Amino acid sequence: MPRRVLVVDDEPDITYALKVGLEGKGFLVETYNDPTVALAKFKPNAFDVAILDIRMPKMSGFELYREMIKVDGRTKIVFLTAFDVYREEFEKMFPKVKVTAFLKKPMTISKLVARLKELDN
Repeated sequence: MPRRVLVVDDEPDITYALKVGLEGKGFLVETYNDPTVALAKFKPNAFDVAILDIRMPKMSGFELYREMIKVDGRTKIVFLTAFDVYREEFEKMFPKVKVTAFLKKPMTISKLVARLKELDN
C-alpha cells in the first residue's frame, strides 16, 4: 500500500482535512495549496502517490501531472474534482495521461484510503 502521499489542492481546508485524515491512517502526507510550489519541491522517489485537484489557479492538475512525470514517472496519480469526469472522454482528450483514479469531492477518508489500497493491485 502506498505510504508517502503528496496532496495538491488550492483549498487549504481540503489539504488540511486530507493530511489529518490520512496521517491518522498511517500515511506520510505532504501538502501544497500552490501547484507551482509543489512542482518546484517535487523530487524523484519522494512519493508513492500524488493526489491532485484538477482545477487550480496558476496550473491545472493535468498540467502539474505532465510536469511531474518528467521528474518521476513512477508516482501514481489520483485526480480530485468537484465535477463529474467521464473517463472515456478524458482518455480521448489526454491519451498519454496515465491516471490511476478519479475521485469526486467530497469524499470520506475511508473511501480515499480504500482507493489508495487498490493502487497496489
